[in-house]
Amino acid sequence: MSSEIRNETGTQKLVGYVIDVGHSDGCARCWLDLEARHLNRHNVLHGGIATMLLDSASGATGSMTVDPTGLVPFLSVSLNVQFIAPGRPGRVSAVGKITGGGRSLKFISAELHHEDGTLIATSTGVFKRVPQEKLA
Repeated sequence: MSSEIRNETGTQKLVGYVIDVGHSDGCARCWLDLEARHLNRHNVLHGGIATMLLDSASGATGSMTVDPTGLVPFLSVSLNVQFIAPGRPGRVSAVGKITGGGRSLKFISAELHHEDGTLIATSTGVFKRVPQEKLA
């Protein structure tokens, strides 16, 4: 059963994206309804926001490997983004997928799609679980 994480961080509150976790496939989703504030001067999704959505979906996917609620923190070690098509106004969704790794490092790919099915961007990255002693 999926559940949504809203307004957990300052970035989520500022930008307005939602993380959707708990899917049986182990993949977290991150979605955003695009508004004028999310667009660049060309009236398409700003690349930095696209990157943030891919990063957030990937980190939450890593988290789901150890916690179905997706709340265990994972940090980005590296992230490579490929921009494929412009993101037009509407809802965009990123989905992460584990491609490899071990206990503390995960290799995760993600795709960002527009609600009409257009592939906007893809990413590959390495994500590290935050050690418990660092959370205190």
